[in-house]
Amino acid sequence: MIKKSTLLAATFTATMTAGLFCTPTLADDFDAVKEKLSTAMSADIRTEAEMDRDKNRKPIETLEFFGLRDDMKVVELIPGGAWYTKLLAPVLADKGQLYIAYGTGTAEKRLKDAPGFDKIRVIAKDAKLGRPEGSKFYTASNTDLGVKNVDMILTFRNYHNFGPEGRAAMNTSAYKALKSGGIYAVVDHTRRHMQELDNENRRRLDPVLAIKEIQAAGFEFVDYSSLHYKADDELRYEVGRKSVTGNTDRWTLKFVKP
Repeated sequence: MIKKSTLLAATFTATMTAGLFCTPTLADDFDAVKEKLSTAMSADIRTEAEMDRDKNRKPIETLEFFGLRDDMKVVELIPGGAWYTKLLAPVLADKGQLYIAYGTGTAEKRLKDAPGFDKIRVIAKDAKLGRPEGSKFYTASNTDLGVKNVDMILTFRNYHNFGPEGRAAMNTSAYKALKSGGIYAVVDHTRRHMQELDNENRRRLDPVLAIKEIQAAGFEFVDYSSLHYKADDELRYEVGRKSVTGNTDRWTLKFVKP
């Protein structure tokens, strides 16, 4: 059996092409972003529960790996409860632009009257996300983001929620919105390679499958990180189980639009 610690390494080696690490973004200074992130992480708008997740989610290290800079145009897909939005918005407020798209209702509600968050732009308001009766996964249509030449698109622990068609629609829309050299950054819970779907792994996804799907949309696979590797997640149980929640093994993948 292939160890999960070597799975992405093997895939990465097999799919890399020469020269991808030479993108200018990677050489830029991260210090300004780190300082702004650190300030945002201690802001009053964040709840104690949100702060408790910092150690597990490692936002500074994760966003450094993806290459975030404070003058970028960034789209966050499916912001959920606004955990990352509360960190991204202050970083981009002065020199950049943060857009949020797909399933933005909760984030909009939580940040509606929050000082300093008025510059966030909600896009793709006509997108249709839904889970058909009896289905385990969401569908997605009308996913066009309506913006062009953005620098980065991020989504955290959402990719698994969609079926193949929904994932393909999201990937295609991300590709269309990004500039050449733009980064598509995806994090999700790990499913064992080629494991059949069951009730325990529904909210997990095979990283090799994710790489193939995102490449099929036109992206090039740039890099992966072991930041969220968890050796004691046996990949056997539903991510919401008490023995696993907050300690799931997650793949962290970085793609570029040629």
